[in-house]
Amino acid sequence: MKIDKKLIKELVDNLDEFRLTELEYQSGDIKIKVSKGVKMSNLSKTSEAVVLNNKAVLSEDEDAIRIKSPIIGTAYMAPEPGAKQFIQVGDKIKKGQTILIVEAMKTMNHVPSTSEGTVKSILVKDGQPVEFGQTLILLK
Repeated sequence: MKIDKKLIKELVDNLDEFRLTELEYQSGDIKIKVSKGVKMSNLSKTSEAVVLNNKAVLSEDEDAIRIKSPIIGTAYMAPEPGAKQFIQVGDKIKKGQTILIVEAMKTMNHVPSTSEGTVKSILVKDGQPVEFGQTLILLK
C-alpha cells in the first residue's frame, strides 16, 4: 500500500490549526491516525503516523522493541528540572534501568526498561501527558 504523504501532512497541519492532540481519517479500508507525540496502537490494514515536533514520522518499526507506559500521567525525562535526562537516543540500556518518570496523582513513578537494547527513538517529550499502554521508547 502506498502512503499518501500529502494527506498525512494535511492531517498534521489540521492538528495545529484546530489545536487537536489526535485526529483520525478513514476512507474505505484505509485508516490513518495522527497524534502529537502519541504513538497509536497497531491498526489493521493501515499505516501508522506519529507526529513528533510537528513532523509526521511513518512508523514501520515492527522489529523494534517497544517500551510502553504502565500508567496514565505526565512523562518526565529527568529526575528533576534541569537535571540530565535518564536516556538519550543511542544509549545502551539494561533491563530494569529507569528510562523516565511518569507522575500520577503527585506520585513520581519510575518506569523501568522491560528489555535491554539501544535507544532508537524517544516518542514523548518532557512534561507530556501519556496514556496507559502508549509506546514511550523504541529500542533496537
